[in-house]
Amino acid sequence: MAKQNIQTLKGFRDFSPKTMRFRNEAIKRVREIFEKYGFEEIQTPALEYQEVLLGKYGEEAEKLMYLFDDPGGRGVGLRYDLTVPLARYIAQNQDTPMPFKRYQIQPVWRADKPQRGRYREFLQCDVDTVGSFSPIADAEILAIIWDVVQNAFNFPDFEIKINSRPVLFSSMEKAKIPQKKWPSVIQSIDKLDKKSRGEVEEELHTRGINGDQIANVFSAIDKAKPDNYLRQVVKFAQNMGVTNLVFTPALARGLDYYTGTIFETVVTKPKIGSIIGGGRYDKLLGDLGGPDLPAVGTTIGLDRCMDVIQELNLWKDIPPAIMGLVTTFDKKLSYASINVSNILRSGGINNIIFPDFEKNLKKQFKYADKLNIPLVFIIGPEEFESEQVTIKNLKTGIQETVLQKELVDKARLHI
Repeated sequence: MAKQNIQTLKGFRDFSPKTMRFRNEAIKRVREIFEKYGFEEIQTPALEYQEVLLGKYGEEAEKLMYLFDDPGGRGVGLRYDLTVPLARYIAQNQDTPMPFKRYQIQPVWRADKPQRGRYREFLQCDVDTVGSFSPIADAEILAIIWDVVQNAFNFPDFEIKINSRPVLFSSMEKAKIPQKKWPSVIQSIDKLDKKSRGEVEEELHTRGINGDQIANVFSAIDKAKPDNYLRQVVKFAQNMGVTNLVFTPALARGLDYYTGTIFETVVTKPKIGSIIGGGRYDKLLGDLGGPDLPAVGTTIGLDRCMDVIQELNLWKDIPPAIMGLVTTFDKKLSYASINVSNILRSGGINNIIFPDFEKNLKKQFKYADKLNIPLVFIIGPEEFESEQVTIKNLKTGIQETVLQKELVDKARLHI
């Protein structure tokens, strides 16, 4: 039998226990902020009918979808984002009280070209308000973004770029670009953070936009100012404590379903592109056959945020999930080790009991060190006779022997 080529698919990744500790901490912090602002969690299936997914994002996005027929011959696809599934959810649950404030933390899939910060399977953290036209709803999403980036992730240097689709539409109207070509032009302009202006102009030529129109649309964008609605959003957001807002008239957000305010968050270092993006989409639910309700929200790209956190080494104090290892001296004392482990777990101290009592303590210590477990709990014959336990802190080298009834309190002093 030929030897298997054992590897992950391109754009897909395994996550080690150490990596998962950081990811879970990030999810925990994001979830706490979402709930602080009054949002509640939902989840939707990984698979949707193709008719739900198609026609919502634009041609370029649809090229990246994982679409296939299931064993029953039904056309299905892996979700491309969490916004369209939310719209489908609302269409199916029309008795939901409005405004509906939901968050969702689940993976999505895109057959994109794998590169730094761009994966084919990645986790999105979405937060949306459905059922409100108020600029306060937009401002609150911006406040959440700022809270996550500033307080949860501790990013030292970032900006929240903000624009509006009506501002962009006005620029194209002034450039005399036919309305039917607006979505196509937006898709090209959206690439200005990845391509040079000359490359974008060349792409616009291939989309049937003439030279005068291209010059005029860029001139109009350069002169653009926030409209009244966007000014209200900014004012409310600033009142909520948001800083780092930058009006960016060339910001486009390539997906077709955006109708109003749009925003993206970028960090100065590392150069990784947008880490958070979103906006207002007031027609998507109606397009799905559901209620004609407005909506605004954002997606926090957790994977890119984690890349920033790790590259800048921002989180140095994340405690390990497992705080202790309970040694087993020999078979006779294994029940005493189990008892110590139970005492620690009852006191909220996660621990491993070493299962192989035939291995000496030195090997058990090495095992704990490899797993970055800070505390080792030893119960040998002397400790057993005196109802004590020896605590060894592998980080500080401090060791002490304590009574079992004091074990949890003493162990906490080492954490």
